[in-house]
Amino acid sequence: MKKNILIGRIEEIEILKNYQNSPKSEFVAVYGRRRVGKTFLVRETLGELFDFEFTGLYETPASVQRAEFQKAIYKSGKISQPKPQNWFDAFDNLKEYLLSLKKDKVTVFIDELPWMDTNKSNFRTALSSFWNGWGNEKPLLKLYVCGSATTWMVDKLIGDRGGLYGRITRPIYLAPFTLSETGQYLNSVKKMGYGKKQILDAYMVFGGIPYYLDMFDKKLPLTVNVDRLLFAANAPLRTEYDFLFRSLFKDSVNYRKVIEVLSKKLSGLTREDISRESGLAGGELSKILSNLTSCDFIRNYVAPKKKERDQMYQLTDMFSLFYLKFVKNAPGQDEQFWTAMINSGKRNAWSGYAFEQVCLHHISQIKKRLGISGILSNIYAWSRKPFVDSNGGEWDGGQIDLIIDRNDGVMNLCEMKYANGEFSIDKQYERVLRSRIEMFRYSERTGKDLKLTFVTTFGVKRNEHKGIVDNEITLEDLFE
Repeated sequence: MKKNILIGRIEEIEILKNYQNSPKSEFVAVYGRRRVGKTFLVRETLGELFDFEFTGLYETPASVQRAEFQKAIYKSGKISQPKPQNWFDAFDNLKEYLLSLKKDKVTVFIDELPWMDTNKSNFRTALSSFWNGWGNEKPLLKLYVCGSATTWMVDKLIGDRGGLYGRITRPIYLAPFTLSETGQYLNSVKKMGYGKKQILDAYMVFGGIPYYLDMFDKKLPLTVNVDRLLFAANAPLRTEYDFLFRSLFKDSVNYRKVIEVLSKKLSGLTREDISRESGLAGGELSKILSNLTSCDFIRNYVAPKKKERDQMYQLTDMFSLFYLKFVKNAPGQDEQFWTAMINSGKRNAWSGYAFEQVCLHHISQIKKRLGISGILSNIYAWSRKPFVDSNGGEWDGGQIDLIIDRNDGVMNLCEMKYANGEFSIDKQYERVLRSRIEMFRYSERTGKDLKLTFVTTFGVKRNEHKGIVDNEITLEDLFE
């Protein structure tokens, strides 16, 4: 692929170049969700400098992995070496080859590193010996590794308590594309010719995952692309959900349990709720929740005046949300299912919720549009069941899906609305909004200035009820 199609990743590219040009040996670990573009980033930025490159093999015995590793050494330098009997031998052979180059700097890239750490192979100990044994020896070693198995990368490499403790000189987490980057990829690389609304609709199904976006066919409408990739016979992404979790997490069944429990309660659940519904508890559940959060599958937050045990977890991965809602339990689905769903109630309800999640992925863009990028803020949701106040007044209860609680004495209470045109506020809805604001003020006993903020696709229609809106943010702003 041509270098000019590397979209976004400006900060990550700069980091890689800086570490490549530093005056010492470096061990850089790039991790993140599968299909997010880790390998492509490293290869496109530094690929011409590689002196050795190898990719781990999924569910492959250590003996086969070592044999392929040795072949890669031979192909790189045509150097004759004995067959490695273990990973210590394999890394010794790699070191011998690199030293034979007689360069001031050598660059090594190992992709899918977690897949090389098979049971009882002593891989991590050998890797530790290779890195630690290099020391200050010349040439400088620039070692770059990637891995999609988040639990392994975080717990066994970056957070290792053994021989690799503190050895990673720079971890780089690679996040999915933003809306803007998704638009650049679809239109600059795939030549789809999409407007911002179509880019949003694609994002709500596939998220900002380059691998999925790369499968689009520019000759087909968006809905047909969705059908072809997820609902057609032998659809290429129909089995992606299961493989995604198997490749990312060692205990994939339990990770899927948590994701699927959260998918049934889109507003979020407490840890206690998740434990009760999934049957998981203790340290195992803590690790699962932590890893899912660090990999952008879920988000967690604690509202003010709430205790730590009231922390909420919410599923935010766009692909998982769509798959569990429409694909998982429909093996015999109509092959034109998504095209036929246009304007259906079920699709409209999903679109509203999916748009809310898109907004949560673009908080920095929302804050920028509000002019508060530099103001420290707490982001959370809020809900209250029906109650009777101290004066006997009855309140219906309700929820606010996004609150930006600012340090400057202001709260933005955000309403997020997906629509095909301008969103219209009528008399009844204005009454609901005013009641909700007053209920929130009463319940939270806050003296902060409350600003009703609408985040919509095409803005709020001007009428006699629009005056309740303090701030407007549109889809255009989310692309900033």
